[in-house]
Order: sequence, then C-alpha cells, then structure tokens
Amino acid sequence: MRVRNDRHVQAGTLHDLRSDAFNYAWDNSFEPALEIESGETVLLHVRDASDEQIGLTSTADAVAALDFGKVNPVSGPIFVKGAEPGDTLAVELLEFEPPDWGWTAIIPGFGLLADEFPDPWLRISEVAGDTVYFSEHVSLPFRPFPGTLGVAPAEPGPHSIVPPSRFGGNMDTKHLNPGTTLYLPVGVEGALFSLGDTHAAQGDGEVCGTAIETAMDVILRLTVRRDFSIAAPQFHLPAGAEVEDAGSVGGHVGGDEVERHRCGQRQHHAQNDQTPVSEHAAPDFASREMPFSRFEVLGLCERAPQ
Repeated sequence: MRVRNDRHVQAGTLHDLRSDAFNYAWDNSFEPALEIESGETVLLHVRDASDEQIGLTSTADAVAALDFGKVNPVSGPIFVKGAEPGDTLAVELLEFEPPDWGWTAIIPGFGLLADEFPDPWLRISEVAGDTVYFSEHVSLPFRPFPGTLGVAPAEPGPHSIVPPSRFGGNMDTKHLNPGTTLYLPVGVEGALFSLGDTHAAQGDGEVCGTAIETAMDVILRLTVRRDFSIAAPQFHLPAGAEVEDAGSVGGHVGGDEVERHRCGQRQHHAQNDQTPVSEHAAPDFASREMPFSRFEVLGLCERAPQ
C-alpha cells in the first residue's frame, strides 16, 4: 500500500504533479496542471481535507475556526490526451503513502447527528505501518482511499467540491483502495482529472462528517477507454477483494466479464431525515458500556471499515 516509485518508473513514465497544483471547486475552465498520455502514471501530493488548517498539535479550537472556503482541496487537474466526451477514464489506484498521523473531527452543524453534538471535537490518530491508532483502546486497519476524485463536469462551473455527481466528486467510497480501478464518464476534452480528501480509514460514509483525514502521496494510472461507456462512476475490485455491500452491477470491460460496482455516498439519510436508530443510540450505549466518551464513539461510528 505504500509508494514505491521505482516500480512504476520501470513500468512506464511516472509524472510528478507539483504539490501546489490544487483547487477548491470543479470547473472545466481550469487550466491543466499536467498533461499526460493515456496509460501513464502520476504521483500526486494530496493535501488533507482541512488544507493544513488542522495540524498535529491542533486542538478543537482549530475545528471551530475552520475556513470552509478552503476545505477538500483536490490535486489537479490532469489533462489526459485523447480523452473526449463520451469516453470512459479508467483510474487505476496503485499506491498510497501517508504521513504518520491523521485527524478526525466533529464539526458543529455538520454530520448526521449535528443536533446532538453541537460542540467541536478533535482526535489526532497515529498512522504506523498497517495500523491507525485512534486511541489507547482502539486501533484500526490502515485502508487508504481518496474520498474525492473525479473529472470536470461538462456544465460550466464552478461547482462545489462537496456533493458527488455523475462525474465523480466527494463519493467517500471506502472500496477505492490500492488495486481498485475507478471508471468515470468523460465530460470534457482531456477529462481534467483531480483527486483529494484522502483517508487512512473509513467505514460506509462519514457519520460525524469526517474520516481519518490525512494528507497522502498517491500513485495512479489514467487510461482512456472507448470499448465501453458509462453514465456514472463505477469501480472494479481486484481479485479476492471483499465486496460487502458495494452495490454490485454486472458489466463487461474490454470483452472480459468482470463485476463493476456503483459508487455512492451514504449521506442520504441526513438529507431525508432518516438517520438509522442505531446511529442515534450508539454514542450513549457504548459510552456507558465501554471506556469511551460519546465523542469518541461518534468519531468511530463510520471510521472502522467493519
């Protein structure tokens, strides 16, 4: 799961996207930060979801002071030569390299249980090897993935980073780990691909509004496909990967029968006022029965992959 640049250099050209190439919106008028040939690999230096407003020594005061105009920056855009509207962009997620820490926050007014947790809260976790140490009592498997990735919409922008769309966006799909290939419908010439909001661990969505947020170096391969078309994002899991409840949909790619899965965000409960009872009850129950505070329990509700 960690970056090994030499392997990908041997397999072909590895482009290094400069670290200051990022934006806070989707917009097909943005100038490309990098142009590549189809099938080439790129190293992205992805900023954390707070865009460095939260640091290793931060407290809950930093959460309360967040500038929401500078959250969820996405690295890019990358122009893939030959990509045209109607094509499919294959995004092979190859390797991820985090720093040694990440953060989880409860942000006032944000998340499924915002009314019940009005105060800011912050937890800094250690990321070491294949483990995320959330607290003295809880460790989680390191399962990195990007929460936000996509291509520029066909419609003129700017468009908010926050909602997902048929061109990708903030999908928070936990299955987009190393080895998974994401397929995106191309909306504009060159696709204009960007990626951000990298996570060290997350479950099905973000109940408290955040995952284990962390900066990340990411290596991926971008390839234009014209042998099939899609209307919305889909992904193909590597052999042997657990599908769980990914929402499978059968498909064919390049003549080889595979199973592809729809991408989605589990935040529809909040929009429809249908938050499951278990997510209301979990903080109170677990804080009574286990050595956790209500804030820790909410922070863990969708942090653990299982």
